[in-house]
Amino acid sequence: MPGNGETQVHHGSHRDLLEKATGIPLVPHRIDAIFVPTARPPAYLAEASKLSVALGCPLITLHSGKWTSAREAYRRLPLSFPGGDLDLMALDVPDATRLRQPRLQTSSMLEGTLFARRSDQSAKRNLALMLARMLEWSRILFLDDDITKLAPSDMRRASGLLDAHQAVGLHVGGFPDHSVVCHAYRQSGGEQQAFIGGGALAVAATRSTSFFPDIYNEDWFYLLDANGKGLQSVAVTGEVCQYRYDPFRNPDRARSEEFGDVLAEGIYWLLDQGRSITDAGEKHWSVFLAKRRIFIKRVIEMVEAYDFEPGEKRRMVAALKGSLGRLARITPDLCEAYMRAWAADRRSWQNHVERLPRGRTREQAVHWLTRGASPSMATGNRPIRPAKDERVLVEGPAGGERVLVKG
Repeated sequence: MPGNGETQVHHGSHRDLLEKATGIPLVPHRIDAIFVPTARPPAYLAEASKLSVALGCPLITLHSGKWTSAREAYRRLPLSFPGGDLDLMALDVPDATRLRQPRLQTSSMLEGTLFARRSDQSAKRNLALMLARMLEWSRILFLDDDITKLAPSDMRRASGLLDAHQAVGLHVGGFPDHSVVCHAYRQSGGEQQAFIGGGALAVAATRSTSFFPDIYNEDWFYLLDANGKGLQSVAVTGEVCQYRYDPFRNPDRARSEEFGDVLAEGIYWLLDQGRSITDAGEKHWSVFLAKRRIFIKRVIEMVEAYDFEPGEKRRMVAALKGSLGRLARITPDLCEAYMRAWAADRRSWQNHVERLPRGRTREQAVHWLTRGASPSMATGNRPIRPAKDERVLVEGPAGGERVLVKG
């Protein structure tokens, strides 16, 4: 078990920052829409589909990668359930450069570097925030496609808590939601608790002026407030489960997580102590990077001393050394510069979302957000794909609204 040494270089929990929902009277509210960013086959959307029908709200699936597409989701998912029909809106998400959003400094500064992220998770979540604003969906639920055990009552309770909070997370049970380093720490005897995150998060979308930067732990950054003091008003309730995966399959995962893990853990370290984000200057990052290096080396020692199967131990140590190697490339100046860029992006994003047009149909909103080149879409009771400079007639769910969409 960890001794006092670990607590001096690593915080195994940030849960004291969250407001507990226990004992708070509330009126459960309807979720306006469920958003699922996905790169897995459509079968992984089955539980979210059932939840969508149970809650009586649309399911918006955001697709990319070789294993899935909007058309495949429409083909593979059942549209009728015992409790009602599925209101599915599936989108193939284009490259972030084709989305009508601000040019983010946090993305620009990492382009072409070894810290650039090879994932479009943030772009999908930001698209969801913009779409919700335009469609005036005030209470949305983010779910990852590897989240299961979805209880409608927990989701309604989370939605009700949005009366008093900006975001409400659900505890992630089953396989823990940790970084590679924290998985190794926990499995070798360290005391590590999962924080809330975008994998199961209810958001007050029409009040939100936050965004998801293109970095690992982007959801932790989303939860920070706009004035640089600390967290937004955030609560936790209910529980979901995450599918098991292998965090130590190769060191690349650990390398790709390290910069985002350093930044998020470094900021939340300050918040745990009642300090402010504005305290994250060059001195803080110099001290924290040294703590991080000590911590990872200590975890390697814990893994080597633990009774793991030899092959598993080798993979864990290789992953941790991957993190340590990437950590060596992170400087206090880089961390400080990133946080300055994040603060500037936060202001740009707020100005952008407050100017988004409202009251559009779903098809019109997607067309506007993708700069007039709508991605493949399946919505209502049939797939659509507007061609360039073509007007097509689109029927809404169950033969509802009919609108002209220019491709």
